Amino acid sequence: MHIGMIGLGRMGMNMARRILEHGCEVAAFNRTPEKTEQLAASGARACFSLEELVQALEQPRVVWMMLPAGEVVDRHLEAVLELTEPGDVVVDGGNTHYKDDRRRFDTAAEKGVHYVDAGTSGGIWGLKKGFCLMVGGTKEAFDHIEPILAALAPQGGYLHCGPTGAGHFVKMVHNGIEYGMMQSYAEGFGILEDSPYAEHLDYARLSQLWNQGSVIRSWLLELAEIAFAESPRLNDIQGYVHDSGEGRWTVLQAVETASSAPVLTLSLMERFRSRRENTFPDRVLAALRQQFGGHAVKRSK
Repeated sequence: MHIGMIGLGRMGMNMARRILEHGCEVAAFNRTPEKTEQLAASGARACFSLEELVQALEQPRVVWMMLPAGEVVDRHLEAVLELTEPGDVVVDGGNTHYKDDRRRFDTAAEKGVHYVDAGTSGGIWGLKKGFCLMVGGTKEAFDHIEPILAALAPQGGYLHCGPTGAGHFVKMVHNGIEYGMMQSYAEGFGILEDSPYAEHLDYARLSQLWNQGSVIRSWLLELAEIAFAESPRLNDIQGYVHDSGEGRWTVLQAVETASSAPVLTLSLMERFRSRRENTFPDRVLAALRQQFGGHAVKRSK
């Protein structure tokens, strides 16, 4: 099967390589040609324009975009729709908001092109382990791209979640859950580090231990073991935590539907908190404690 891959970042590059390894033909385009040439060395067809990429594919074409959410996707989709034909399939595998999928589906349908949203999880390990794919769109389009999904995913690692937007909606909630799980591990290790037993604990070995039959075993703990093995107390990194947007969207969705999600919400707030030192709200708290109870405060130098 043929596929055109647009966007060769950390995810797109590994996805294209995995597809190649499973015998599919890949035509690739990236904004910077160096990555396109890099993938060509692995057997892909290098394309240096969207026109060249679309022309390289057999009908009905499958064009898969791995691009940053927002205007970049709209711009590329518009350009691709000018080049594709009725019956072709365009897949957005990035971290798009599901409400944008509905609009884009309608735009593509006007030209007879199928639009599919594919929430993709697997990170930098996906090339080796496979990618988890949460797919939204028509059953017809899903059936057409299923050989590609099977190449990308481990066994049982892809699912048609429902109509347009369902794939990205499920991926959004998936990432919200991920935020909560990561925060739980972070807080647990924080309590251990603040305890009188901290000097006796090897966190890499502890992470490994918890993955041996424990109820909290997980792949995240496997990654924690790797991180602690490389840096036992993580002193070489700063505790500044970014968010990619899906955690925010999950919280906003919870508000929109009045769904209680205190853990996911607080995990997002903690990421915001990680980006500031000596925050104004904390100074307000310290000042109030001093005012009503005479509690000591630490003065700035």
